[in-house]
Amino acid sequence: MEKNKFLVLPSISNYSSRRQWQEACWRKIISSKKILESITTSYERNNLVMRVAVIERIRLGKRPYQIAEELYLSRQTINAIRKTANKEGYRSYRERGKTERKKKIYSVGPEKENKKKYRGRPHKTKYGTVYLP
Repeated sequence: MEKNKFLVLPSISNYSSRRQWQEACWRKIISSKKILESITTSYERNNLVMRVAVIERIRLGKRPYQIAEELYLSRQTINAIRKTANKEGYRSYRERGKTERKKKIYSVGPEKENKKKYRGRPHKTKYGTVYLP
């Protein structure tokens, strides 16, 4: 019986930067199908295939609605992949949230806290709103 032989990654000391080392490791991981299948789930592999398929169809000149019908994806997903392919690369929703998304405000602002609370049913008159019991 042969043990599972895992890939031996190069030493980081052989590279001048961490980025160069990561790129070398990534090339080595990609070259080993067995390793790649053991560290990714079928869901992750499906997502990678779909992203590449969308990019390929966009480069062939297909419209988002045609790609959506063909691959059973939403147009929003296709447009998100298209935008990331045109920029520096894919960034997750979490990464984009650090700079691109607006922050949600969950607390009540001070202007609403100081507002007087009225009791009763509001009734509009020419002089303003009157609250009747």
